[in-house]
Amino acid sequence: MKNMLSDIWYICWREMKHFWGQKVRILMNIVQPLVWLGLMGNMFSNISAIPGFPANSYLQFMTPGVIAMISIFGATFGGMSIVFDRRFGYLNKLLASPISRVSVPMGKMLASALQTGIQSLIIILIALALGVNFGTGVLGVLVIVLISMLLTLAISGIALSLSAVLKTQESLMAVVNFLIMPLIFTSNAMFPTNMMPKWLASIASFNPISFAVEPMRDLVLGSWKWGTLAVDILVILGFGLLMTAIATLLFRRSVV
Repeated sequence: MKNMLSDIWYICWREMKHFWGQKVRILMNIVQPLVWLGLMGNMFSNISAIPGFPANSYLQFMTPGVIAMISIFGATFGGMSIVFDRRFGYLNKLLASPISRVSVPMGKMLASALQTGIQSLIIILIALALGVNFGTGVLGVLVIVLISMLLTLAISGIALSLSAVLKTQESLMAVVNFLIMPLIFTSNAMFPTNMMPKWLASIASFNPISFAVEPMRDLVLGSWKWGTLAVDILVILGFGLLMTAIATLLFRRSVV
């Protein structure tokens, strides 16, 4: 167990070094949420005037949704890194070393979660600069970051599972985009469920992204709903553990 944990950490550390070396990617992680919050937050600002809208401003409402979107997009890099490592021969060299097979997907998932934590903090700072008030304070912000990291673990499990089956970058990106965009737009990330058609609201109530966005939104709005918070975190954690198990199983089979 000690060796496996060490292997996971070194795989994670390699991915983090790559992350810090990608200056353009880091810059885009700052610019992208700034564009979403600055443009979309103002473009749909009048929505908050509709009776029954759950927040004082659309910018405040959509901030958790943007954090969830960044978490999802960041999670896909874990799957793509497997494909890149396989294409350039690094994966074969890695598997030839005395390293646990399980540590490869788990290390990449951990790195994706840590990167998401950093990106979530960047989004929160941008939101604060744009006037968003986080009603639950510093503790609430920390819980929001934790939830975003758990969501990334779950979604990166999906991406890594697909990367174990799909051997090319083009195929992986096509399938991931096909899955991710419907997941986002059938959740409560951008619009409240009470303003959706009933069929879409029903789908959103079972969407795993909604289970992450709902508690984050409550924390932004200043509400500690402990019962809902605990249930939502347990659902995301359970889903993440399930996808971790599937990803590691498919990865081990693909490299036999």
